[in-house]
Amino acid sequence: MSEMIDKRDRAALFRNRLAEAMAAEGISQSALARRLGVDRSTLSALLAPGTRLPNAQLAADCAMALDVSCDWLLGLAAQPEPAARLLAAAVTLSPAPRALFDETIFGWHRAAAGYKIRHVPATLPDMLKTRAVVEWEYRDPLGPDPQTAIAAFQAQLALLRDARSDYEIALPRHELTAFAEGSGYWAGLPATTRAAQLDHLIALCDELYPGLRIYLFDAHRVWSAPVTVFGPHLAVVYLGQSYLAFRDPEKVAGILAHFDWLVREAPLGARDTPGFLRGLRAGLT
Repeated sequence: MSEMIDKRDRAALFRNRLAEAMAAEGISQSALARRLGVDRSTLSALLAPGTRLPNAQLAADCAMALDVSCDWLLGLAAQPEPAARLLAAAVTLSPAPRALFDETIFGWHRAAAGYKIRHVPATLPDMLKTRAVVEWEYRDPLGPDPQTAIAAFQAQLALLRDARSDYEIALPRHELTAFAEGSGYWAGLPATTRAAQLDHLIALCDELYPGLRIYLFDAHRVWSAPVTVFGPHLAVVYLGQSYLAFRDPEKVAGILAHFDWLVREAPLGARDTPGFLRGLRAGLT
């Protein structure tokens, strides 16, 4: 239960916040009184030292006129923005290209530099793919000149190599098995390309561990949509045509807990993944 505030303290808080909101809006007492439809003396009394507090109607009218939260004016919230605006900022929907490394998501990676980044990819992690796999997988959306998108993948890998962030990746084990077999989604990808990709993954796991940790979970037991958690402040779910971005701390923590659950349930931890990849690679020779 929240601690009760003495009426004198609440009145002082209301008085200070009302004055702050008026200053931010650039409005005088007279102008605000006209906007509210009250006498100037009514506002003067609220702004004068003492224990005077407005009734509910006047408090709500002040909040609406000054575009702030009524709860904030009364000391019941820490942020001045109305709840609807805070909610709109906490959850946003933005377009996503078919090839996942556009400027938006790269900007999120750069902003999270220094934090741990957790990632559940839609297929294989884009930044760990070879150029040949990228060109095969995204040949239609990349068009005749894929270099821009490929450069973005390479730039993200460069950030990882610079050790500016730790990356934990949770991947369904069957995705790697299907890739090695060239089945399902990967049907038609030449065996030489698949072998080179597995060699590339093995080399990166050896080179970048522990900054890069890949966990393989069993999708028969657990499942996840494609999601990335950028440190403690942002979590993004990939919907196909859009990114659904969460900035509310409680929602970010919930998605982070989901990722941690995938890692706990994974039968193959980060130390086991290179060996599993080598076994798949041996089957291609």
